[in-house]
Amino acid sequence: MYSGKAREPAGNVQALAAPGGVPLWVSDVLPGSTHDLTAASELVLPVARPYLKDLPVLADSGYEGAGADVHVPVRKPARGELDIDTKTRNALLRSLRYQGERGFALMSLRWRALQRVMVSPATTGDIARSALVLTQFEHKMIS
Repeated sequence: MYSGKAREPAGNVQALAAPGGVPLWVSDVLPGSTHDLTAASELVLPVARPYLKDLPVLADSGYEGAGADVHVPVRKPARGELDIDTKTRNALLRSLRYQGERGFALMSLRWRALQRVMVSPATTGDIARSALVLTQFEHKMIS
């Protein structure tokens, strides 16, 4: 687990957030080179699948191909433009997806231990789970 770009160990931690933006779940750490779709297929979708009929999953374009119940923006074609309906759909998805991004911000900005992780990637998952519990406690989701 090594990031060639940053020249240091890296990890990929996935998370699910409630519609209100509070994080609900974080995954174990995978190598930083793991694509988001691969990580989602292994870690997120098995956890989320029972709830997909009742609550849609909104994701960024890195999750394209995750399945019919995972809503991602449509990418602009190589040659051409998106039609107005598709642009509107993408704008609506962005306006809803920001709450999930808020969940990541709640954890990563509030807890300094997540801002620049300098430990082994194997420990990163433990730190993320600890931050999840503290964030949920802070938002009165657990007592």
